[in-house]
Amino acid sequence: MLERKLDVLFVETDASSAYQDLGRVYSAIETPTWSLLLAQSCRAAGFGVAILDCNAERLTNSAAIKRVEEIAPRLVCFVVYGQNPNSGTTNMGGASQLAVRLKAEYPETLTCCVGSHVSALPREVLGCDGFDFVLLNEGVYALRNLLAAFRETASPNFSGICGIGWKDSERLMLNDPERVVPQERMDVDLPGYAWDLLPYREKPLDLYRAHFWHAEFDHAKRTPFAAIYTSLGCRFACNFCMINILNRTNNAEGISSSDSRVMRYWSPEFLLGEFDKLAALGVETLRISDEMFFLDKRYYVPLLEGLIARGHNFRMWSYSRVDTVRREFLELFRRAGVGWLALGVEAGNQIVRQEVSKGSFKEVNIREVVRETRSFGINVIANYIFGFPNDTLETMTQTLDLAMELNTEMANMYPCMALPGSPLYHQAREKGWKLPTSYAGYGFLSYESQPLPTETLSAAEVLKFRDEAWQKYFTNPTYLELVEKRFGVQERRNIEDMAAIGLRRQLLENQPG
Repeated sequence: MLERKLDVLFVETDASSAYQDLGRVYSAIETPTWSLLLAQSCRAAGFGVAILDCNAERLTNSAAIKRVEEIAPRLVCFVVYGQNPNSGTTNMGGASQLAVRLKAEYPETLTCCVGSHVSALPREVLGCDGFDFVLLNEGVYALRNLLAAFRETASPNFSGICGIGWKDSERLMLNDPERVVPQERMDVDLPGYAWDLLPYREKPLDLYRAHFWHAEFDHAKRTPFAAIYTSLGCRFACNFCMINILNRTNNAEGISSSDSRVMRYWSPEFLLGEFDKLAALGVETLRISDEMFFLDKRYYVPLLEGLIARGHNFRMWSYSRVDTVRREFLELFRRAGVGWLALGVEAGNQIVRQEVSKGSFKEVNIREVVRETRSFGINVIANYIFGFPNDTLETMTQTLDLAMELNTEMANMYPCMALPGSPLYHQAREKGWKLPTSYAGYGFLSYESQPLPTETLSAAEVLKFRDEAWQKYFTNPTYLELVEKRFGVQERRNIEDMAAIGLRRQLLENQPG
C-alpha cells in the first residue's frame, strides 16, 4: 500500500495532438489556469497540493504514471480545460486514457475529473473506468469538502457531499449541486494562482509559450509566458458557446450554458498583486483570458490604471465582442500594454450573426471598430466561424470576403461545432444532426474534426471551405505585406513557414473522387 504524502495532485494531460503538426511549434502551451486556481484555493484551506503538468513537460503516459506513483496523493484530480472553448472536450481524450491506465496499474488510487466537458456531460465522464468521482461546475467547494471527508475517515459518506458525482457499486450517482464561488467571496475562496507549483526548465514559466501571433510572430518573445483570468463567465448566451456551462448549478437534463449566465470578478487591487508576482517571475508576454475583458469599466479601468502606475512591461492581449469596444478606452488599453484585441466577428452576414448570438449582438460598424482599434496601435485578431446552421455557401463567402477586406494582423477561422454544454449541442441532438463520435472529433484542427452540417451544406463541405479560407488568408500577398511592414521580414517568413504546414482531415479523405 502506498503512503499518501499529500491531499491532491492536479494533473494536466498532453493536448498537443489536437493541433496536428501545427502543435509542434505554433500552438500555445498555456499555464494551467484552473489547476493553479484550485491548487491555491485548496492550499489556502490547509490541504497539501501539487501540480503535474504533462502538457508542459511533454510527458508520456508511462512517465506520468511513474510521477503519480512517486507523489502518491490521496486524490488525483484531472483538470480538463484548454486554450480554446472546444478544448475542454477535445482534451478529455488524453485525460481519460491516462486515467484508465493509472487505475489499471494502481487501482487503489482515487481519481476525479473537473472541467467544462464534465459540467456538460457529467454522467458520461463518470462512466469512464478511469474516474471514481467527477466535480460539477468549477468544483471549488465540492473538492474542498471531498478532501475534508478523506481526512476525517477512511470510508466517507459520499452521498452528503454536494457538487460531486460518484459510483455506488454499479450506479452512477450525481449529488445535489454545489454553488459556484459568489462575487463577494472571489478574493477569499479563489485567492489567486499557485505559480510556484509549475514546472520549469531553467527559469519560472519557461516551459510555457504564447500564441505565435501574440508574440508578434517572433518565437523569441513567446516565453516565459502566463495566462490569467480577471473575471469568470460571460453575460451573453451565444448559441455556439459553452463557456458558461462551468457555472452550472442545475443537474436537470437539457441544461446548457445559456441557463448559467454568471459573471464574477476579482477585485482590481487583488489582481494587481498577481500581476506583480508574474512581473517578478520575469513574465512579459501575458494573456488576459477573460471571455469579456472589455465589458465592465468598473473593473478593467482601475486594473489597467494600476498596471500603468506600476510600469510593468507586459505584452498582453484580451478578448472583446465587436459591439463592446469603446473608443474612449482604447488609449488606456494600449498604455497598459494590451497590444492585441481578439474581436469576435463570427460571421459576415448580419442575419447569421444575430441568429447565433440570440439577438444580443448590437449592430455596429465592424469596419469602423477595427479601424479605430488599429489607430491606437492595437493589433486585431478577428475570430470567424464557418458553418452556422443557417449558413450557406453565399453567407460563408461573405464572411471570408469580410476577413480579406479587414485584413487584420491575425485571424482565427473555425468550423462550427456543436460543443457539449452549448445550446447548439442540444439543438443538434434534438434534430438528429450528426455529432462527433470521439473527443478528437470536436477539435477545430484535429484529423478527426467533425463540424456540423448546415441546412444546405454537408460537414465535409464546411470543413473544406474553412481550410481553403485559412490558406487563402495566410498566403494572401496583401496580408503578408502587412505583416512585413508591421512586424518585419523574418516575421513574414515565419508566417509563410506556418502556412506551408497542411492539415489532414479524415472527413475529406473519405470523400468520393
